[in-house]
Amino acid sequence: MTNQEGAVLSLPGPILVIGASGFVGANLFRALLGQRQDVFGTVHIHKPWRLEGIPSSKCISLDLLFQSSQLDVLKRLRPALVFNCSAFGAYSFEDEVDRIHRTNYLTSINLMEICLRLGVQMYIHAGSSSEYGINCVGPTENDTLIPDSHYAVSKAATAQAIAYYGKVCRLPCVNLRLYSLYGPYEDSSRLIPTLAEHLLRGALPPLVSPDTSRDFVHIGDAVDAFVTVAADLKECHYGQSYNVGTGVRTTIRELVEMSRERFAVTEKPRFDSMSAKTWDHRDWYADPRRIHEDFGWRAEIQLREGFESTVAWWKDFLVGRDAESLTKKPSHRSNKNSISAVIACYKDEQAIPIMYRRLVDTFIALGLDYQIIFVNDASPDSSTEQIRALSEQDSRVIGIVHSRNFGSQAAFRSGMEISGKEACVLLDGDLQDPPEIIPAFVEKWRNGADVVYGRRVRREMPWWLERLYKGFYSIFSALSDIPIPKNAGDFSLLDSKVVRWLLRCPERDYFLRGLRAYVGFKQEGVDYIRPERPFGTSTNNLTKNIGWAKKAIFSFSRTPLNLLTALGTITTLVSVLLGLLTTAVKILAPTHVPHGLTTVILLILIFGSVNILGLGLLGEYIGKIVEETKKRPPFIRVERIERGEIFPWREEL
Repeated sequence: MTNQEGAVLSLPGPILVIGASGFVGANLFRALLGQRQDVFGTVHIHKPWRLEGIPSSKCISLDLLFQSSQLDVLKRLRPALVFNCSAFGAYSFEDEVDRIHRTNYLTSINLMEICLRLGVQMYIHAGSSSEYGINCVGPTENDTLIPDSHYAVSKAATAQAIAYYGKVCRLPCVNLRLYSLYGPYEDSSRLIPTLAEHLLRGALPPLVSPDTSRDFVHIGDAVDAFVTVAADLKECHYGQSYNVGTGVRTTIRELVEMSRERFAVTEKPRFDSMSAKTWDHRDWYADPRRIHEDFGWRAEIQLREGFESTVAWWKDFLVGRDAESLTKKPSHRSNKNSISAVIACYKDEQAIPIMYRRLVDTFIALGLDYQIIFVNDASPDSSTEQIRALSEQDSRVIGIVHSRNFGSQAAFRSGMEISGKEACVLLDGDLQDPPEIIPAFVEKWRNGADVVYGRRVRREMPWWLERLYKGFYSIFSALSDIPIPKNAGDFSLLDSKVVRWLLRCPERDYFLRGLRAYVGFKQEGVDYIRPERPFGTSTNNLTKNIGWAKKAIFSFSRTPLNLLTALGTITTLVSVLLGLLTTAVKILAPTHVPHGLTTVILLILIFGSVNILGLGLLGEYIGKIVEETKKRPPFIRVERIERGEIFPWREEL
């Protein structure tokens, strides 16, 4: 057993590697999983190329930009040790400023807060030598950080946050500032993979200035640094940052000459043919003395040895693969490529397996990464067992079980809260929302729409009932304070940013199609024919439909109150005029004043009915106010279904 193998086995578990689909995370994840089985890695796009061959049960879907997703994953796994290898902005084409700071800084803050609350034993963070910015020539950890890019600012801010959580909050955490890593699974657009790919063809790529120097560290040494620090972390180390580098300054000229000699390349190098990034500096290397003094770690793999093994790895790995597909560059990156399907289920046990198969067939045909979330809204049938069986055969299936029937609107919200993809598709579980319409949704989404809703041009039901539905939507659209599409139900595709805003709407009496219109964004409709329910009978009836109509109107329209005010104004004016007219007639022509009780009774009935109607309308609005002020939870989850097992749901601490 090697020293690293012994150190890996000594680590507390379970172990969670956040960002396991990245270069650093994938190598660390693979190294740990090769020695023990209580290791899990988080991914955003299901099973990326770096994790080929890894069991799906070890890959956990996580969207770092959702705090609820972070909390859900950590509460389910209860890791003792967390390695955070996630990052955004290290590439010149990753220039979304807001996402850089949210991914690198804010998500790290959230993760450390969760680690404190859950009692995680250790948090090891993958930092960057970019934190030093301008001050990048052999700095010690005590030297001033002078960031020179948004990426550097975000990583430097995270290092300061780690110092706070470690030294003040006593969270066992450290920050490892990684230098120029290279090795297997690196993005093919980076220097070493590009050089390796060209060398295998007996050529050289375009290169930056020959005097540019870097501190090249093999990924195997970096993985060893993570393990060594985690295995020997003491209280005196909490909150510290450590340089992970060789301390050796290697110029591009030296690297190229070594490569030409080793691989017998006769082509002469073309220097200065590539423009350097704005934050690049001529010399950039480490002073790694502190990590050696505190943990006894030093880089062991020499550049020549590591480079040769990396070229050999790429030679084997590229067999049958296109190097250009192994990069995050925008020209090869597929945006809008993942979807969470949220299915509200109640008395749908027969439809659930069919819904699953139709969804999977649709997603596979589209080449989409997917997640399927079945929300069992306390269905009295065997829906839970159906969902459990599906999750056993497909790790992308997740189930939620509610404590009672809270309704489809609460079910959709419950599922959206744990969704972790770039968009959500909402469907009823009775197969009346055809999954085969999703490709049309996706096409409009990829063309710029943020919300794509299904528009029911026809329903397979009696003609008179369909007319009633269409009549209601016309009335609702006319009365609503905001434009709401006619004949559009809950069946829709929502971009993740729309989902985030919907979840920020605090009302308990949820009416999704109204809120969907309220949040705005670019919205488009897709026409479809809504089929009849294939199994069982509909849970809707006249009373429920009237309830839906009241929910819609009283949630998104003040028109009834406005009409009531107008009616009151008109009747008041009419009453005054009638009173003046009656008085005048009484004075001028007493014999012509109306006699009998009929007129009085009719007036009493009219005004009494108006009063009762007004009180009823006011009561509806006041009732909604009362429900909202109670602040009762819109739903209660009791179980989670995943990987063929049913777990008790742990609510947020």
